[in-house]
Amino acid sequence: MKDAERLLQFLSKNKRSVSPLLILTHDYPDPDSMASAFALHYLAKNQYGIDSKIVYGGLISRIENRYMVNLLKIPLRKLKGSDLKKFSHYVLVDTQPGFGNNSFPKDRQATIVIDQHPSISKPEAELAIVNTRREATCEILAQALLSLKKEIPANIATALIYGILADTLNLSRARSRATFRIYLALLSHCDIKTLVRIQNPPRSKEFFTMLRRAIELASVHGSVIFCHLGFIQDPIFVAHTADFLLNYKGMRWAFCSGRYKGKLFISLRAANPDALACEVLRDVVWQEETAGGHGSIAGGSLEVGKDAGENVWISLEKKLIQRMVKRLHISVSKQPTFVFKK
Repeated sequence: MKDAERLLQFLSKNKRSVSPLLILTHDYPDPDSMASAFALHYLAKNQYGIDSKIVYGGLISRIENRYMVNLLKIPLRKLKGSDLKKFSHYVLVDTQPGFGNNSFPKDRQATIVIDQHPSISKPEAELAIVNTRREATCEILAQALLSLKKEIPANIATALIYGILADTLNLSRARSRATFRIYLALLSHCDIKTLVRIQNPPRSKEFFTMLRRAIELASVHGSVIFCHLGFIQDPIFVAHTADFLLNYKGMRWAFCSGRYKGKLFISLRAANPDALACEVLRDVVWQEETAGGHGSIAGGSLEVGKDAGENVWISLEKKLIQRMVKRLHISVSKQPTFVFKK
């Protein structure tokens, strides 16, 4: 039975017993996870009368993703401890129990799991749809909506389109004909102008000031480019710096950090889209539960303390570089170079 059919049949059969649902994305939700959650939230309510709430446990770390939430009016909320008490039925999208990149408690059982990534072990859930042949998890939700042969709201279709584009690098990594068929079927429902606005959001003065600082401070050690931004106005700058610096020729990894409200926020990016950045970052930090990620993207934060002195921050930043160099097997004989300084 096809994934979409299995999902629709389960919701139809259990609509009274599973409402309301708590839908969890991974902690640093990307377009695919948010589109999947948004589409399921809509499908459950409008087709089966099932109430639901979408939550995440970490941080929305890219400005494009924040614009996606705002412009498409995705009802995404920060997970609260009380949510886990109020809800008895849970859905994980684009992640699975035990993955470590989500805030789903180990002592709970999921009602539904929908994902495209290989399982560590078979997910314990009433319905587990894990299809590694999919290019994006949101394809499964898109197919479910398309199979109903009903009008798909523009904001839902736009979210699904962006989720597919983000996970396939604008379709350049798409290998399945099904991905192209789903994409083309959604296009007639999509708000193209809003999609373009999401992909090209306006940037603040602080954003460009941060980029200037990143160029001044960036150092290269082997095939890794590092940058510690110091104190920042928004943790989102750390993720943007990592994205920006990874484009430097010859770099396989970009590792950046920034100090914000007593925490050191960190972002790791890999040039290889299949790199397990999350695993690398967890090996580097000593508080594994504070790091999460997806594919070539990982991030997290380390508690330092609001009253920490400059020497404490510097010591931590140096320690992270040393551990990253060791984890990536970079020769210690190579000295870091400040490549953009005259």
